[in-house]
Parts: sequence; structure tokens; C-alpha cells
Amino acid sequence: MHNKQVALVSGANKGIGLQIAKDLVAKGFTVLVGSRNLEKGKMAVNDIGEGAQAVQLDVTNQHSIVAAAEYIEKEYGRLDVLINNAGISHPGKSDGNFPESVQSGLLTVAPMEDIRAVFETNVFGVIALTQSMLPLLHQAPAGRIVNIGSSGGSLTWNSNPDNPHRAMFGTYSSSKSALHAITLAFAFALESTPIKVNIACPGFTSTALNNFAGTRSVEEGAREAVRLAMIGPDGPTGTFSDENGTVAW
Repeated sequence: MHNKQVALVSGANKGIGLQIAKDLVAKGFTVLVGSRNLEKGKMAVNDIGEGAQAVQLDVTNQHSIVAAAEYIEKEYGRLDVLINNAGISHPGKSDGNFPESVQSGLLTVAPMEDIRAVFETNVFGVIALTQSMLPLLHQAPAGRIVNIGSSGGSLTWNSNPDNPHRAMFGTYSSSKSALHAITLAFAFALESTPIKVNIACPGFTSTALNNFAGTRSVEEGAREAVRLAMIGPDGPTGTFSDENGTVAW
């Protein structure tokens, strides 16, 4: 197991994260399934099979992040791939009505505590987890960081008056815009190292995040993240893409 490449996927007990974990195991990785609820993580590991290991990980809790880093250091001594997949569209449980949840997330009406909760997971959680895992990524021959972004957070796309989807640009979308920015910040800071940092856009994938209103399968949504996790030394850094190519910033 220790001779295999080691990947950590946050929020991997369901949805796109779970599919990414399955795909990486199939590619020969040892995959650490990050889950806020360890029991749910163990259930996901049972679904994935050999090659996966559940790790308690709450990206909004620094003690949880540090404990995960210490576990990886002790068991594996390095981390080859970090996939920042954990994300929320709004606090609390899904209410089953995607259009209403989008409207309640518009910045003209969204409660500040809801906005802070979304940014805490989607932005600050990514920064905190990446910072804590960097020493382990530096121990790998060529570390890879893949952040799960969204074309819904594209400033280019949403600034186009002909784009009807920009009516949904609110808390979640702006948190993804911020995620795109911090991805560039990490990519530029690490440009002189072997570590590469990129954004994968999964598209409108059917998951709990959108109350399963998405039109793409998790298999499709996971595809670009898995590709970016496996790029070679000549691969890019600081890019934003889906399986069809470059996505506008």
C-alpha cells in the first residue's frame, strides 16, 4: 500500500468526491476518503473496496485537519494528490427545492451567517486544508492539487448579459469565484516547485449540492478532476478546465 500513490479527497463519502475516490482507486492509488462523519466515510470505503481508507475530516475544523495530516504523515509519510472537493451550496439540509435554495442564496437577501458558512467550507476550508497538507505534498516526487471549481463562478461567463444563468449568481457562485482566485494564488506561490495546482469544473452534476437537479452523472463530473490528478511533469498549473478544455475565468 505504501508504494502506491496516495490521494486525499475531501467530502468523499458521497457525490462527485466518492466517484473521484472510486476512479483513483481503479487507477492504482491508495485513496483517503475524507468525511466529516467517520461512519459515513467507512460506508463509502465499503462501497469502494480495497484501496480506500476512511479519514475523519471536517475542513471547517482545524483540529480535524491537523489530525488528518498527522495520520497521513504517520501512515504514509507523504501525500501525492490533494483533491479539495468538499463544498456546500447553502447551510443545513437540502429542502428538495433547488430554485428556492438558489433564490435564498442571492446576496441581496442571504443571511450573513449563511454566507459565512458557505465561504467557511468552500474557500477558507480549502486554504486551511491545503496549507496543512503542503508539507506532505512536498514529500511526494510531484504533488498535485485539484480544486473543484464551477463555471457558475466564472466572472467572464456571468458578466455576459446574454447569459440567463447569471440570475443565479449569489453566495455559492461567488464562493467559487473566490476559490478560483485562491487556486491561482497557490499555483503562483508553488510555481518553482514540482507541485501543480489546477481547477476542475465538473459541470451541472446531479448531487445533493443541487438537490439532484443536475443534468450530468457523477461519472462525468469526476472525469476532469481525475485527469488533473494524474498529469505529468509537463502538465499545466494554474488552469481552469473541464473535459472539453479551458473554462473562462
